[in-house]
Amino acid sequence: MQQIIKHFTDNDAYTFSCQHYVLQTYPRAEVEYTFFDRKDTVYPEGFAELLNEQLGYMPNVIITEEEIAFMKRRMYYLPEWYFTFLRGYRFDPHEVTVTQDEAGHLDVSVRGKWYSAIMWEMPILSIVSELMHILRGDLEHYNLEQERERCIEKTQKILSNGLILGDMGTRRRMSFDHHSMIIRTMKEVYAQGGYDDEQGHHTWTGKFTGTSNVYLAMKNDLLAIGTMSHQLIEFEENVSGIFECNFNVMKKFSDVYDGDNGIYLYDCFGDKVFFGNLSKRMAMMFTGLRVDSGIEEEQIEKIIAKYQSLGIDPATKQVVFSNGLNIERAIELHKYVNGRVKDSYGMGTFLTCDVENVKPMNIVVKLTRMRITEKREWHDCVKLSCDKGKTVGNPEKCEYLLKLIG
Repeated sequence: MQQIIKHFTDNDAYTFSCQHYVLQTYPRAEVEYTFFDRKDTVYPEGFAELLNEQLGYMPNVIITEEEIAFMKRRMYYLPEWYFTFLRGYRFDPHEVTVTQDEAGHLDVSVRGKWYSAIMWEMPILSIVSELMHILRGDLEHYNLEQERERCIEKTQKILSNGLILGDMGTRRRMSFDHHSMIIRTMKEVYAQGGYDDEQGHHTWTGKFTGTSNVYLAMKNDLLAIGTMSHQLIEFEENVSGIFECNFNVMKKFSDVYDGDNGIYLYDCFGDKVFFGNLSKRMAMMFTGLRVDSGIEEEQIEKIIAKYQSLGIDPATKQVVFSNGLNIERAIELHKYVNGRVKDSYGMGTFLTCDVENVKPMNIVVKLTRMRITEKREWHDCVKLSCDKGKTVGNPEKCEYLLKLIG
């Protein structure tokens, strides 16, 4: 089968920003990641072998000078020395273990130095997703022009309803080619809105902000969006405890990036833990927050109330909604927010795998174990979230932490 991942930066921007953070803060850390299929999918016989074949191609996927030049220009917060590191980075398939049981369920884990293993999340997810769509025959029945027309209609609806929106759909896309078409089409539709010469602004009330996929951002000269992931907080919980981990990640992250990359993903251990020790200094230092779980209307009220209690005008802060959104839900939230914060939206599967007669995957790769150095003991990493369905990790530890939180 042909190689699926062909470009080093066919990966999310937060992978690189988190990798740089790890190199700066925990360069000797070792971790394990685990693949979770939320639908308990039965994979076709031989799927593990096909996945291993694809992983075997990855050492030859190396960064190009074109990619480095783009990252220097658009991801300006990454230092020069980091690109020297990326030039020397090679994917190591020995870090990944893939098995498939008799029932057809897939078991994938990654183990290695954190700065190295961190690169595998997106390739594993996008390979598994595209492989399944190939084996199901979805790509054989794919109608490019029909899907392009649907994308045009969806983009027009997004932009005409005032949504500030970017793509976050790498991990569960139908295919790279479909993903590429979506980004190219959304950019074209946004550009076709033109500018109002009399008013001096774009005629669309909404905005297409870019994509989390660095390679597609480069090819379309867009912003590569995304700052951080839950794994930083999962790891830190074992270092400084559940009640202090968010504060310490915020402090370390702001130290590494000197105030850049200022959207914080706060829900790793629920909103109660986060808001309980969000200091005014950190609230002012970070541009805003990302809502990735819970009931969004409840979350936005808590966010607004917290900012107000700290003497900060919520209208000056950005809130990014990214919890399994479709367009109708995003429009509903935009109306609900009603300008009280700077709301924007990250949309994934609904953009990159919303295809006629195609069922998207529901898969994730999460950090499940860590140790600070190779000489220290291993600890379990968990994610509680504000949605029970997004809780992952050792059940006993999850239960213990939930009792601590109360």
